[in-house]
Amino acid sequence: MMRFFEKLGADVLYQVNQIGRMGIFLFYSAISIVMPPYKVFPVVKQIYHIGARSVFVILFTGVFTGMVLGLQGYNTLSKFGAEGLLGTAVALSLIRELGPVMAALMVTGRAGSAICAEIGIMRISEQIDGRPGVHGY
Repeated sequence: MMRFFEKLGADVLYQVNQIGRMGIFLFYSAISIVMPPYKVFPVVKQIYHIGARSVFVILFTGVFTGMVLGLQGYNTLSKFGAEGLLGTAVALSLIRELGPVMAALMVTGRAGSAICAEIGIMRISEQIDGRPGVHGY
């Protein structure tokens, strides 16, 4: 019975320690945002790279998803004689339901893979060292 409470106490202390470390990291991150030197250009560059350059991929995916929804919706709506509602149904389903999910997936896939490739190239060219314990951490 004592082992159970010892393990429970150790787990609770570990979780509290991790929450504290995350809080300290969040604090230092928030402070570094407002402290000089202000590095606006790298932030704008990342916004452009992640956001603006993903617009074509998002539009391309949205167009083809809309065409598939239109094709499937037409088959269903033609049975009831409601083909006139097809445009509204596709627009509402894309804008409300599928649009945000598809946009998030496309941005994550495009920008995430680019960032991952960039980090991989930096690792191969030894610009960064990913081995733990090398710098005393």
